[in-house]
Amino acid sequence: MTRHNVGFCAVDLLAEKLGLGRLKSAKCKALFGVCAAGGKNVLLMKPQTFMNLSGEAVRDMLHACGLPPEKLLVIFDDADLPAGRIRIRKSGSAGTHNGMRSIIYLLENDQFPRIKVGIGHPDREGGGDLADYVLSPMDSDTWEAVKAVPDAVIDLLEHGVDHAMQEYNKFSPGSPPEEGRGTRKKE
Repeated sequence: MTRHNVGFCAVDLLAEKLGLGRLKSAKCKALFGVCAAGGKNVLLMKPQTFMNLSGEAVRDMLHACGLPPEKLLVIFDDADLPAGRIRIRKSGSAGTHNGMRSIIYLLENDQFPRIKVGIGHPDREGGGDLADYVLSPMDSDTWEAVKAVPDAVIDLLEHGVDHAMQEYNKFSPGSPPEEGRGTRKKE
């Protein structure tokens, strides 16, 4: 439940929401599970390498499954975003996140979507060392954003990246949910 594990926490909540339960299977230096969501087959994975080496597990899993980087969606913490904010991007740099830097470097590609969960930065949150800050327990704002990520992922799968960006890049803790956001629409 640390700030540094918001991606894993979001994947755990998504796996639960999609009926997978805990990710127990192991392959390519990762725990994983496969299910259907948004009319698509979805593979959820949590690399078991050191975070700075996450790209090894991601690269190996994509290769083993015959998937191009464009089919990848990465969920991770972002100290450059205020705590509790969500930012969905189609592509881009790693910013200051070493795990994303590893993924981009080993894939030789940054053209895949990502969901960033803001954890705030110690310089804005009262000072302190960044390493100590990210390894400390997440605050309630960050947890609220983590809980919104599974719905953001499902929205992205069902309606595309642009729609998910439009809906969830506005997310901030304590704001009333907009109609349709945070709930799956009935067809």
